[in-house]
Order: sequence, then C-alpha cells, then structure tokens
Amino acid sequence: MSQDVIALTPRMPDIKTLLAALHAGGPDLRVNRVGGGAVAQLCTEDGQLLVSVEAPRYLQVPGETERLLGPGVRTDTPVWWTEVRASTAVPDARQLAGSVAGRLTTLLGGVTWPAEAARTDVVTVPATGVATEPPAEPGVLSDADVFTDQSVIVIHDRPVVAATTWLTEAVRTTGAGRRELYVVTSPRTRLSLPARTLLEGVPARWVVRHPEQGYYDGLSGAVLRWRDGRFTPATDDGPRIADAFQPPPGTGGERQLLLSVRTVRPAHERLVLGGAVEEAWQALTGSPPAGWAGAEPVNVPWSPRQLTELARSRARQGRPTWAVAAGAADRPAIATVRIAHTRQGVEERITLALGYTADERAPTELLPQLAESLVVRHNLAAMVSELRAGRADLTTPAHYEPPPIPVSLTLGPDTVAALGVGHTPKALPGHTPTRLGPTTRPALHYPLGDGTDPTAWWRIRHLDEHLRPQI
Repeated sequence: MSQDVIALTPRMPDIKTLLAALHAGGPDLRVNRVGGGAVAQLCTEDGQLLVSVEAPRYLQVPGETERLLGPGVRTDTPVWWTEVRASTAVPDARQLAGSVAGRLTTLLGGVTWPAEAARTDVVTVPATGVATEPPAEPGVLSDADVFTDQSVIVIHDRPVVAATTWLTEAVRTTGAGRRELYVVTSPRTRLSLPARTLLEGVPARWVVRHPEQGYYDGLSGAVLRWRDGRFTPATDDGPRIADAFQPPPGTGGERQLLLSVRTVRPAHERLVLGGAVEEAWQALTGSPPAGWAGAEPVNVPWSPRQLTELARSRARQGRPTWAVAAGAADRPAIATVRIAHTRQGVEERITLALGYTADERAPTELLPQLAESLVVRHNLAAMVSELRAGRADLTTPAHYEPPPIPVSLTLGPDTVAALGVGHTPKALPGHTPTRLGPTTRPALHYPLGDGTDPTAWWRIRHLDEHLRPQI
C-alpha cells in the first residue's frame, strides 16, 4: 500500500470532520501545524512524525485527478482533495493514513486513492525511531524515511510525483537546513513538470530504486551509491549509466514544445501579472489556462488578478512568488511562473510546456507572432523555444529522453538596446534575425532550426557567448 492516501470528497472537510479523522490515531497523539498552517502533522508525544495532512484543496479545474493519479481516477468537478502522507519511518503509519482518509470519505462521501487503503478503525502506532541510513537491499528502503546530517530522503509510491504543498514545504525546509533532498521512487513513477522544475532549483536528486539493479538518478541515469550520509554517483569503474535507464521499446513519436520566457516591467499599482503566460497559452492552444495554484494539484480557475494579489502580498514579505498553471484536459499544457522584484522591475520567469501526440504537429510557425505580441504587450526580455521527443502528458519518466533542440531565440528591446542595435544582428553569422516591435527600439527574433537539427545547439551556444552578459 502506498504511503500517500488521498481523500476526494464532494463536501468540504470542516474542522469537526478533520478532527474526527485525525482521531484515527487515538487520543495520545498531538497535532502540529507547519507551512503557515497549510500542513498538519500527527505526531507521537515525543515528537515523532507519523502522518502529514495537507489543507483540503477545492479542485475546480477539470482533469486534475486523472492527470496526477491516473486515468482510472475520475471524479466530478468540483471536488475536495485532501492529501494524507504517512512517514515511512514507522510502517504502521500507513494504516493510520488510510484510516484518516477513510474517515473523511465515510463522513463526506467520495472516494479514496488508492481505494484499498481506506479504513475507519483506530490505529495504534508504536514509535520505532527514525532510520539514519538505508539498508543494503534497495527494496527495504521503502520502509523508512532517512534523515542524516547531510540529507533528507522522502519516498513516493504514486503514478506522478507532483509539486504538492507537502513537497514544496520539504524543499523549503531542506534548503534552509543546508541539506540535500532525495525523492526516492520506483521506476514506474514519473515527475510532473512543476515537480521537476522545483527539484532543479535546489540541492536535490530524483533517486529511482530498481528492484534488481539498485539505485540510479532518474534524470541522468547515473548509478548511485549511498556513502557518508548521501547518494553519490558510483565511480568504482568510472561513471556508469544504469541499464534500467534505457528507454523501453516502442517509445517515441510524441513531442513537447517548451518555452522559457522572461519579462521585466516597471512596478506600479495598476500592473497586472500573468498576462505573458496567458498570451502564450492563447496563441498556441486557442484558449487561456484553465487554472492556477501555488502548488499541485491546480485547483482554482485562471485569474491574473488573483495571481497579482498573491505576488503583491508575497512581495511585501520580501518573498518571490512561485505558481503553477494548467490547461484543459484535452490539450496538455502546464507552466510554472516565478515572480520577483528586481532592480530592473517586476520580473516574471515562465516555463511553459505543451504536449503533442504522434499524429499532431507542434505549431512552431506561430512563435514569431507570439514573440512580437510579448514584446509589444509585456516587455519581453528574452524567450527561448525548444522542441523535444517526450511524453505528450508532459511528465518525465525514469528513463532516457532526448534533450530538447532549440527552435528560436528572441531578445527583447532592452537587451538589444544594451548590446547595440548595430552589433546584435551580427551575433550569429549567416542568420539574419527578424526585427519585432517598434522600429526605433526593436526586438530581435533568431530562428535556429525546426527542432530536429542538432546543429541548432551550436547556434544558440554561439549566441550565448556573445550575449551572456545581457540575457
């Protein structure tokens, strides 16, 4: 049984219902609140963590349960999503998590995931201590979370590891404690794009536990060993790639269009954020994002005004804003947005991915028009577009996928002006960029290839050498 159990209920779990669910462990356990109250922890009297319960999320975005839990999990929208995670340091905590979720669905209706986890009885969990190192056999690690002076290991056993409130809090606290975070999964698990983006921004590693081949890095395939309280690449006979990292036969044909967008605008009271990601979404899919949130699952309808209010509130606290946007269920698209105040103004960094099946074509011909719209309406600083072979559902599997190939690069007016209008067009010999926007202060759009020509990497590296100080 998975250590993650999710209650999907048509009615909101109120305080009284949540307390009844938390009493699944009996009266001797205590409740702590972390993450600004977004996560409740059920602990023993001596402080050992047993179960974490995230604040219920009201899902108003269709398709999110299927995207994160698999096509067999269908619920009517809207639905309340309450995530319960058992600490794998205590094996019996899994039954406690199932009882917390099962009580919620019994009282409020709905279903649990996984269905076999649901129960309603009181579960007495004896404290057994916290593991400090993994056992020799890879299959045994699923029974214990691991904490050392250098690292924190969390185990996930679900179809997709998402950037949940629980995981974002783990990333924050691990980074603050100067430790490395290891997310350990089976080879069947995939990462959502927001989860991958989140892990790439901190000292973290996706560790895949193969039942026969041991541990390997889910993104690079490097064989891993546990040494001195942390996972490191095996170097006994030089760096090695795990056999399990080879792609299974029959994969291929699906594509992903990836956009990295940066805008910078002056800060003022009338500024509304989120317009750039909405512009890109509308241009490439024909509709705006379906929803957004500060973590997965994406639960509220798309609203630039609400995103702006959150960013202003975070800015007053001296904190950046990180958010996720998702598209309609019939058109795979997902993005992360990071908003921060800089010396130049309010900066938005957007990573947008769109998925296409083998019989679909990515609309790369729309990129120059999109670039000009971002220049004119949103003060584009830079945009890089890439095409890659990858899953149309935009998740990352634990096996090799080819790296993306650049399609185009757009430099905003401020970057072009800083470099000099006369110098920038000559940065890539043999390739004349297209001028976008006002003729007196143009942006430049460099076509680099069709997304299948690897020499596009040489072109973008050449540009990077000339433009690195300004991009």
